[in-house]
Amino acid sequence: MITKFINEFKSLLKIGLPIFGSQVSYVFMGTTDTLVAGRASSTDLAALAIGSAFTHPIWLLLAGVIFAVTPIVAQLYGAKDFKMIGYKLGEILWIAIALGGLFLIIYPNLYLLVNLLELEPEVALVAGDYLKALSVGMFALAIFTCLRCYSEGMALTLPIFYISLAGMLINIPLDIIFVYGYFGLPKMGGVGCGYATSIVSVFMTLTLIIYIAKSKNYSATEPFRKLPIPSRNTIVELFKLGFPIGLGIFIELAMFSGAALIISPLGKEIVAGHAIAMNIASFFFVISLSVGLAAATRVGNLIGAKRMVDARFASISSISLCTLIAIMNTILIFTFRDQLSSMFSNEDAVIMVASSLLIFAALFQIPDGSQIGAIGALRGYKDTFAPMLITLLVYWFIAIPTGYFLTYYGFNSPLGASGMWISMIGGLSIFAVLIVLRVQWISKKFIRAINP
Repeated sequence: MITKFINEFKSLLKIGLPIFGSQVSYVFMGTTDTLVAGRASSTDLAALAIGSAFTHPIWLLLAGVIFAVTPIVAQLYGAKDFKMIGYKLGEILWIAIALGGLFLIIYPNLYLLVNLLELEPEVALVAGDYLKALSVGMFALAIFTCLRCYSEGMALTLPIFYISLAGMLINIPLDIIFVYGYFGLPKMGGVGCGYATSIVSVFMTLTLIIYIAKSKNYSATEPFRKLPIPSRNTIVELFKLGFPIGLGIFIELAMFSGAALIISPLGKEIVAGHAIAMNIASFFFVISLSVGLAAATRVGNLIGAKRMVDARFASISSISLCTLIAIMNTILIFTFRDQLSSMFSNEDAVIMVASSLLIFAALFQIPDGSQIGAIGALRGYKDTFAPMLITLLVYWFIAIPTGYFLTYYGFNSPLGASGMWISMIGGLSIFAVLIVLRVQWISKKFIRAINP
């Protein structure tokens, strides 16, 4: 049994490690934008922060639909229905292009919402221009995401990693050139980051299109041979699977935003410490996230091949591996919490708060790791609506209200920011248990369906 688990872990890591590399590349692109813009001026940094606050929710709600491509392709690939994969890709590309067109319309006009925030005029102006500069990149990114999910559905994750890495490396000099105005270009400040991101997104998209068209690894699916108008069934399937994925991620991120808002009146040191703890927790979570995304492909492939018992074992393995990674993350964060905190601040008060909250952030890793392994497996089963409902119930009807109560009242005395973290750990633990039980139920259901 141990050997079987080890072999399954290897299969998941073979798919997941390149995904991890890609995710790290995306994170570093955002970090580079922040660092370069921050060095330019506080106005530019604030503008990028405001811009990101608008872009992320819109992206998740719309482009989340495209994430459904992975389980769709994964099951077809497992069934060796390669021609249908190419046909589906052609249909879904039109949907991705349509969503990209929405970004071209929405993003340049987001300045209207920015102006409602009563920001300093300079910040509002830069934020609006940044969003306009970003619009072309978001159009390209919608197409790139579609092709990325298509590739990941066939367990071809290395090409995505290489292209993402190249994009990250190109983004660094472009940020510097555009923001500070080298080689005869005007100084664009934070707006330059938007243009750099757009250029990198177009580069990544074109590179992936060319690679898919030329590589033998994709030839069996005959990509781009046909671009049929999407059928009603494909549109319904894509939105039925994808919209709950995007909405679920949005609900989860909104909970973290809500937690930050609840904590915000406690003082700038506590807010800063909370932000540091959350950033560190998020960085370590990327490892488990990558395995969870790999699980969607692995489980989907096995279901497509009618190997339901193996799909169940892969599901259990993904949860187990993500939990093991999370336990290691817990140990690392707890052991090096002081050192990690000092990397983000040189103020003793902030470091003290961050270090104390990292104790909770360390414990947070375990249920967070377990749930992402289960979520990935459920996507492989094309089960996305129930997890979204559970996310909404647990995060917004349990975690947030309880967090507010513990932060400002408690049972004997207010717990401050610690109360919010305790609530999030509790809510996430409930969520993890329910999602794992969901995996157990649905995996048995699929086995019974093929072996009544």
